[in-house]
Amino acid sequence: MSGTARTAGAQARHPSGGAHPVTTPRRQIAAEVAFWAALAGSFFLMPEQLTLMSQVLIFGLFAVSLDMALGYAGILTVGHAAFFGAGAYAAGLLAKHGWGEPISGLAVALAVGLALGWLLSWLVVRGTDLARLMITIAVCVLLYELANRLSAITGGTDGLQGMAVSPLLGRFEFDFFGRTAFIYSFVVVLGVFLVVRRVLRSPFGMALRGIHDNRKRMLALGAPVDARLRMAYAFSAGVAAIAGALLAQTTQFVGIESIGFNRSAEVLIILVLGGTGRLYGGLLGAVVYMLVHDRFADMNPQYWMFWLGLFLIGAVLVGRGGLMGLLARLTQGRRRDAGGAA
Repeated sequence: MSGTARTAGAQARHPSGGAHPVTTPRRQIAAEVAFWAALAGSFFLMPEQLTLMSQVLIFGLFAVSLDMALGYAGILTVGHAAFFGAGAYAAGLLAKHGWGEPISGLAVALAVGLALGWLLSWLVVRGTDLARLMITIAVCVLLYELANRLSAITGGTDGLQGMAVSPLLGRFEFDFFGRTAFIYSFVVVLGVFLVVRRVLRSPFGMALRGIHDNRKRMLALGAPVDARLRMAYAFSAGVAAIAGALLAQTTQFVGIESIGFNRSAEVLIILVLGGTGRLYGGLLGAVVYMLVHDRFADMNPQYWMFWLGLFLIGAVLVGRGGLMGLLARLTQGRRRDAGGAA
């Protein structure tokens, strides 16, 4: 086999358009276990910041939901907070009006997100990229103004208050220190992430990659492109709604900013920082962004956004393809050095 063929065989095309070395299953499993073990270990290593770590997990799941639509299906959207906020309000209103059982609240939020995403997908999928941008922004703004207008129901700019979330499994209270909230968030995020990974590695996920890479070729092969994209968009909306419901239940509060455009922009930054079209990009981006955000806010409460902006600019310039792209290039360089030494 020629050197060129060996090089091509050692690389795999990625939905983001780049190429990265194929990781052996054993190393991949070890890296995944280490990542989730590190997140779980924060329960013991960061006992005073469990509320922050719960939000890291939640926003990581939110970024994963956006990655399904943007990074894998290629649907350009900047209004994903519409589904996040819809899930938060669904769980919050249930808890406020006497149904505070958290797991069933997640199920209701999932149903609301799936239904809303499916309805909007008929508008989003049919348009061009520019039309999709305008539609998703418009929907996000409309829902924000609707939530503000219906202040008697949603609380308006004061937020939805008076939620009473029942103990988890009837035994574990949501305590002030965030222990139950962290464990609950970790288990839900891990479970939903495994489902998302299963979907993206299924034939349906392979079809999404094909549509992302070459839509016309998939149409020529007879693939139901629009139907696949609608399903992907609805599924991503459901996952975003679960993330919103988690935030509402663990904080027992729903702010109107949950459904605002700024929240959509924030999760887009998290995803770009971590790397689009990469399964762990949203999670890694959330870990780095939220921790850096918290550190800069403590260091300089008045001008912390200035330093955060500098950090994001530097991260984008250094890490082409996000942090996951940077890690892939570093891994490839180490393997090339090891191969040369051998």
